[in-house]
Amino acid sequence: MSHGILSQILDYANRANPYPLYEELRKTPVFHDGTGPYVVSSYYDIHNLLHDPRLSSDSRNLAATAGDPLAEGGEGEQTALPPSFLKLDPPEHDRLRRMTNRPFGPPHSPRRVDGMRGGLKDIVTGLIDNLGDTERIDLVDQFAYPFPVTMICQLLGVPREDEARFHVWADTLAASLDPDPDSDPAERQRKTHDSRMELGMYLAGLIEERRKAPGDDMLSQLAVADGPDGAMSTMELLSTAALLLIAGHETTVNLITNGMLTLLRNPDVLEQLRQNPGLAVPLVEELLRFEPPVQLLPQRTPLVDIEVGGVTIPKGSSMWLILASGNRDPNRFENPDRFDPYRKDIQHLGLGSGIHSCFGAPLARLEAQLALSELARRLENPRLLEDPPPYRQNAVLRGPRHLRIACDGIRD
Repeated sequence: MSHGILSQILDYANRANPYPLYEELRKTPVFHDGTGPYVVSSYYDIHNLLHDPRLSSDSRNLAATAGDPLAEGGEGEQTALPPSFLKLDPPEHDRLRRMTNRPFGPPHSPRRVDGMRGGLKDIVTGLIDNLGDTERIDLVDQFAYPFPVTMICQLLGVPREDEARFHVWADTLAASLDPDPDSDPAERQRKTHDSRMELGMYLAGLIEERRKAPGDDMLSQLAVADGPDGAMSTMELLSTAALLLIAGHETTVNLITNGMLTLLRNPDVLEQLRQNPGLAVPLVEELLRFEPPVQLLPQRTPLVDIEVGGVTIPKGSSMWLILASGNRDPNRFENPDRFDPYRKDIQHLGLGSGIHSCFGAPLARLEAQLALSELARRLENPRLLEDPPPYRQNAVLRGPRHLRIACDGIRD
């Protein structure tokens, strides 16, 4: 296998269809070209590693990042905030995640996500009602992008009148996750830094208000929480809120957009969904397998030497886990390159697995189910105006930057 397969995966030319590269990669279950990261691409190896306590997500444990094109340097996370729990190991990870989960899900807040169903439906309905010219709809800018950020605002308790400012910050921070070869790096870094600071100051102000007068939103509950784990510091609360914003936004946009693209390429399935909205539940699971919004997890490192597939990976090495490759591993899934919402057993890696499995999974699933079933029900004869669509630069958070479609009309 050529030295260049990792650069091919990162190369924009292969963004529309990276799956043949992953297939090539699976021939060498643990790929290492001597300098770069150790790349793991088969389902069972990835699944086991996600449950292995010897694997760290804390970049402070990386001994060497030489040769790793996704090592965090430059514009990523330069910030005064402490690392979010996504980048921590137990026990700090467990404490922050537990505390964040109290107001978000069972057992303490069992109705939080289900209670959002009505609000979600209203946002979806409003966005579809306002699509305007049906000859040229950009499903990303007009639907998939505004939907989750409006939702995160409601979840955190951002007042309606501040949503527009919040959208701007979310846009800038989302853009910073995407490499942009044409932009001036210093200028970009300045914009990202300013947005991060403004967002941080804004959230800090909101947290102060909530401490004085809590509402039933998630930020209030985190701000006044004093459970068995104590209270979160303001800094921890800020990095958690920023994590919920970025992680909860980017990935859902891609899930919905990849979903609609896949449905438009499989018109029979789109028609079945239109007739049976309940199909959305297994369909979203198959979508998380078939076109996962997070394609790979870089930034993992073993805390001791470990052996994977007969290869010894030294302590402190950089590792990539290619979730999207594991999801198409023929040793685990029959006909893996076929999109089939009736698949009997869809235990995908699309939301990760183990202690870092996607925190927002229940909400992401509900958002995608509602979005796709309503689009299928209401758009008359929808069709793609370009295929493949233009993709975002990002190889990790992969999805179309625009999805231009037309339809004959919009049903009530």
